Amino acid sequence: MIDENISTNIDLNDAWYRTSVKALIYNQDWDVLLCKEENWAWDLPWGWLDHWEDIEICIKREIKEEMWLNVLSIQESPVCFVTAHKWLSKARPWIANICYKIEVENLDFIPSDECIEIWFFNKNNISELKTISNVNIIFEKIF
Repeated sequence: MIDENISTNIDLNDAWYRTSVKALIYNQDWDVLLCKEENWAWDLPWGWLDHWEDIEICIKREIKEEMWLNVLSIQESPVCFVTAHKWLSKARPWIANICYKIEVENLDFIPSDECIEIWFFNKNNISELKTISNVNIIFEKIF
């Protein structure tokens, strides 16, 4: 229940930390799916957690928006939680990531600006990739 005394007009752009939810999609070999973004960097499928938004709704919305995939299940508890510095952002230099294992209906994704390619990676083959800084931190925690 939302406390009516709390303003819902909070500007998240002024927050010190911005929270994102990241999806961990594994294949049968326990490799993790990464998306190549339009800036050619690889990242986990993710999205900003909107104010008052439920994590399950956020994950389903972002996976649909970025890849046009349907989420079948979301693990109840997060796999990991990490913070990382966003070098290019002076306004919000830190990001908090909550990572959940999810299952999708299939991998018949449709490319978008936020996900132009997908591929599975593990801790051995990620080192040569251009990745978002927090991906390496997350891989250290999950492998």
